[in-house]
Amino acid sequence: MKKSMKRVLATVLAAGVALSCAGCGKSKVTLNDGTLQKVDQSELTFPLKEKKTLTGMISYPANTESDPNKRTIFKRLQEKTNVEIKWTAIQSDQWGDKISLAMANVDTLPDFIFTAGFGDSDLLKYADQGVIIPLEEYIDTYMPNLKAVFDKYPEYRTMCTDSEGHIWAFPWIEQLGAEKTAIQTVGHMSFINKKWLDFLKLDMPKTTEDFTAVLRAFKDHASELQKQFNIDGDIIPMGCIINDGDQDPAILINGFGEGYGDVDNGRHIVVSDDKKVICSATQDGYKEGIKWLHTLYQAGLIDPEAFTQEWSTYVSKGKSGRYGVCFSWDVANIDNLEDWVPLPALEADTKNITPQNGSFTSGFDRGRCVVTAVAKEPALVCTWIDQMYDPFQSPQNNWGTYGEDDEFDIFELGKNDAGEDMLKHAPLGDASPVEVREAECVGGPLAILDEYYGVYVTCPDDAQYRLDWIKDIYTPDMHTKYVFPNVLMTREDNEKLADLQPDIQKEINTKKSDWIMNGFSDDDWESYKKELEDYNLSGYLEIHQKYLDDYIKNLGE
Repeated sequence: MKKSMKRVLATVLAAGVALSCAGCGKSKVTLNDGTLQKVDQSELTFPLKEKKTLTGMISYPANTESDPNKRTIFKRLQEKTNVEIKWTAIQSDQWGDKISLAMANVDTLPDFIFTAGFGDSDLLKYADQGVIIPLEEYIDTYMPNLKAVFDKYPEYRTMCTDSEGHIWAFPWIEQLGAEKTAIQTVGHMSFINKKWLDFLKLDMPKTTEDFTAVLRAFKDHASELQKQFNIDGDIIPMGCIINDGDQDPAILINGFGEGYGDVDNGRHIVVSDDKKVICSATQDGYKEGIKWLHTLYQAGLIDPEAFTQEWSTYVSKGKSGRYGVCFSWDVANIDNLEDWVPLPALEADTKNITPQNGSFTSGFDRGRCVVTAVAKEPALVCTWIDQMYDPFQSPQNNWGTYGEDDEFDIFELGKNDAGEDMLKHAPLGDASPVEVREAECVGGPLAILDEYYGVYVTCPDDAQYRLDWIKDIYTPDMHTKYVFPNVLMTREDNEKLADLQPDIQKEINTKKSDWIMNGFSDDDWESYKKELEDYNLSGYLEIHQKYLDDYIKNLGE
């Protein structure tokens, strides 16, 4: 019943769009209402007997090839499928503005948007407007590669499905580890300068008290460190950027109180062991952790520019060798891999690492690719897109390919233990992995599963050492049972959260910065909690709780 009503609405909206455009003399486009258009499978077997042409829209990084059909990956796909794609290509830094304009004009819409990257609100808006079509029946009928992923990992289907049972986009999935070993469980990783520890004959800190003592030693022996390591500039015991994602020191306060910390800088939520969504920034452990950070700041152990500096400034200080402790996804972004090691969980009242929300299902983008309602052959579009989910194709789309006519390749074509073709990451020498990837890869919808490594592709070196850090150093201290999942909320609930979240986030982040610098009283804390409730924190948490309950129910947990 719900699916039927949704299709009726989509048909009415689509007709309205077509008529309104035709009425003003601008368009006579007929929009597909999303009903499954059945095609004999023999007509969709690649390579097609006769060449066919589809239209697509794609983004590309600046300073790379602007014609997608000149990229090796798409050349090979055309040969494999006998399907030519006429692309509209938009430079990545212009994508946001131009894709919005494109979606508002059905005259110029292509059959599909390959690198849509739509957020939930946009995805559901376009669904309600009838300009994209539901995909669940096409997935089950014409997309065996994606269906196999969904069958093996039903959580991904759940995460792609709206409250009325529709899937509006094809996802991007990149598994690197799973559950508590997933590479996304710890984003804002803490690193400590092992070279300084060894020089000063200091042990790796295990508690917050040990950590404070180490930072004091870095400060007290600043002149010795400068001389020994030829450092130009003041020694900074702890460098960070407060309220700035992976550069924030939130991981340090996981050991206070209940051990929740505050790892979700965007939403400030965490799931308790009894499956309740709570605000991490109103817990007693958070309060005590912020008090402790204030003592570090008051003692001159935290960079005074931590509240205002930009990324470039932060990195510049790191490259100058001035940090004793820093925070990032990868310390190689800040300094080097040789002199630094991850800082293990610090114990205060407890010892815990809270995984980041959404991380148990690893890398995931729900709105990566959509099929528009102008597509005259949606079954062919979906069958072609399903090739992106082939286990040998997905790694190439994600990272790059092999056998190109230029100086660098991400992969060499080798063999796995069974003697079958396997993509092996190639040595790049002095070449930037990011630049080579951007020059070769095409992005879009894909799925790379953990079981592919060693069979279809090798694991990237920069991912492998980070996976090892998490598995060996952090996973043993992840005592939190649950994380908030990556769920698709209704358009109405997204709009409610869009109204509530800015004020809640601003209040939390503003007070956090102020309190680390200036300290706070118990009265300040109570006033802060009241202010958050005035912003309807309870209603904010209730919305998240509803979707957590539904997610758990749908997975049968």
